[in-house]
Amino acid sequence: MKTGIELISKERQRQIDKEGWTAENDDANSNQEMTYAAKAYLETAVMFGLGQKVDVKYIRHFFWPASWNPSWCKPTNQVRDLTKAGALIAAEIDRLNRIVPTE
Repeated sequence: MKTGIELISKERQRQIDKEGWTAENDDANSNQEMTYAAKAYLETAVMFGLGQKVDVKYIRHFFWPASWNPSWCKPTNQVRDLTKAGALIAAEIDRLNRIVPTE
């Protein structure tokens, strides 16, 4: 069984390799899009964890970045959604570090 950080790292690499979310692409998302997308997946993860029905239309309307295609929001299960959120957070941290390195 992979650890959380291993799952997040693997997902981030998948986003780069399969979805084309390169550093250059991420840099074009400077209006908190990746943070909002991560928040959407965190919301669905909470719902899954509480055994609640996930209303994808609600999530897409209230949390998904308006400039992103709503069909990209694909909640699946608690662990997978936490993994996607973690990878998006990592991408946003990397983007911010390219602007103003913190370390």
